[in-house]
Parts: sequence; structure tokens; C-alpha cells
Amino acid sequence: MQSDFQKMGFPEGKRYNSFVGYFRKKYGERLQKIVIDAGFTCPNRDGLVGRGGCTYCDNAAFHPSYSTAGKSLARQIDEGIEFHKVRYRNTEHYLAYFQSFSNTYAPLERLKELYLEALAHPDVVGIVIGTRPDCVDEGKLDFLADLTQGKVLTDWSRTLAGWADDGSHRLMRTAPIVIVEYGIESCYDTTLSRINRGHDFAAVRHAVGMTAERGIDMGAHFILGLPGESREMMLEECGLINELPLLSAKFHQLQIVKGTRMEKEFAECPGDFERFALDEYIDFFIDMLERLRPGLFIERFAGEVPPRFVNETPWGLIRNAELLRLLDTRLAQRDTFQGRLVH
Repeated sequence: MQSDFQKMGFPEGKRYNSFVGYFRKKYGERLQKIVIDAGFTCPNRDGLVGRGGCTYCDNAAFHPSYSTAGKSLARQIDEGIEFHKVRYRNTEHYLAYFQSFSNTYAPLERLKELYLEALAHPDVVGIVIGTRPDCVDEGKLDFLADLTQGKVLTDWSRTLAGWADDGSHRLMRTAPIVIVEYGIESCYDTTLSRINRGHDFAAVRHAVGMTAERGIDMGAHFILGLPGESREMMLEECGLINELPLLSAKFHQLQIVKGTRMEKEFAECPGDFERFALDEYIDFFIDMLERLRPGLFIERFAGEVPPRFVNETPWGLIRNAELLRLLDTRLAQRDTFQGRLVH
């Protein structure tokens, strides 16, 4: 299969479509996300569609210490840059990542203020907006389409390291990068109901369709191991994911966070949960990769929650870089690659 893998032309010689590699190839440099908290909430927390939020969620477990709602966006971005400079010293440009809760869940005028404030930072070249499929509408998406097409910030520009059309090593952006990242979590309505998402998969299809019609790039987030889902069900999701016009996808193993309703559910019904040892998870995710269309960029395949938020760390304190190394090694051992089983 070596020749088949090489024909795929994945970034950086990998056996799957790396999202980091996508940025380097398209823009000539690494673009690092800076997580910011703009003070949003969710419609399944404030009573619009539900109370209590998703059963697995404690938002504090999913964002870094520099990201705090009480700080200005500019301060969060500055502190985020200092935080990431320790690991990525050569990074020059950043994406402001509106991550906490649902970041389109506000009136359009308020969203415009926040997005444009983040884009005013001189080192920010774009925004990534994490949200729910039931928190977008045509007006909000029309604005994002205009933003990414250069119709909003007419005097905005950033110079990246990529190759311009004239062959020069200088890529001028006159419009920001805009990516909408939908929390989908599962493609099964029974699961979405059980975890208190407050929407069904039809809402996902509708939101993704409206976004694609406007030419806006999309990412999506999925959790592997949600209650009631077998490994076979998770593998079957690949076909549904492949049908969605996504640019990228994040996959995380389920982690039982202390104090959540899912912690109680897991204690009461542990047999309803598929749990993975580290080597099992890597092999299982490779099984998924083989079924995912090769054009889908993989942003993450596993997640990290700080140890203080969980009762156990069955994989130890392994970092993302080591997880990626293990994935690359196992893909080579199995001599397989993303999309191998897609026809």
C-alpha cells in the first residue's frame, strides 16, 4: 500500500490529512490558535432550549488559564501569545479562537463588535468561532461571508510567509481567515438527547448547509465514547461525517469530568460507556481514519483535560505531541492511511 499512500499527497508526508500541515502549505507558516473567552453562554444553559448544559461539560476544563471572561480580548490575545511562544517560538501569526460556550449566541451587532475587536490585533490573521448548530442564522452567516470576502474590513491587511500568485515569498491577506467550528459531538439523535444537547442531527445538516452555501470554511467537533454508542456505531458515523461539507474535524475521547452529570451517569451505568486503553484508542481511531474521506483535514484525534478535573488519568499524563507520534508510528506499522476504505 506504500504507493497508494504516497499518491494521496498528504501534508508533511503523513498518512492522514493534518490540519497543521494544511495551514503551513496554504499560508507558508504555522498559525496558532489563541483561545479567548468572550463571555458567552449556551441556549441549553439559560433555559432557551434547556438547563444545565451538556451532561459532559465543565467549560473550565477545556480552556487555558490566560483565557478568562473578565479580561479584554486584547489582553487575552497578548497573554495567549506569550503562553504559546514558549512552545512555538517561531510562530508569527495567530487565529483568535472564540471557544468557550456558544460564540454566535448573541445579537449580530454584539458579535460584530467582538469579532472585529479580535481582528484588530496586529498579530491576528483570522478568527475561529466555536458554536452550536442551533445558534446560527442567515444574518450571522451573511456577515461572516462578507467578512471573509473582504467586504467588511476594507483597510485590513496581513502579510504571511506563503507564496503569492506572482511567485514572490510574500502572501498578502486583505481579508481575514474565518472558520466556523460546530460542536456536533454525535450523529445519533438518541445520543444527542441523552447528553442534553438540545438539538438533533437535522439541525446539524441545516446549519452546515447554510454555512457551505456561503463559502465559509467549517470545522466540527466529535466525541468518541459517549454513552450508548458501541464501537461499531462510532465507525458507522464516518459515512455521515463524510457527507458533511467540512474542511476539518476534531475527535476527542470522552473524559469523565468531575462534578458533571455524566460523572454520576458513569458511576451508575458504567456498562453503557465504551472505554479505551491508549493502544486500543489509537488502533480504533486508525479504523476511523480508514473510513474518513481523504479530503477531510484532521485537527485533533484525542484530547487532554487537566488532571485536577478528572478522577483518573488512565493514559497517564501523555501530551499531544507524544499521541501524534504514536499515531504516526502505528499507521506505518499497519501500512494504512486516511481514506483507504472510502470508495
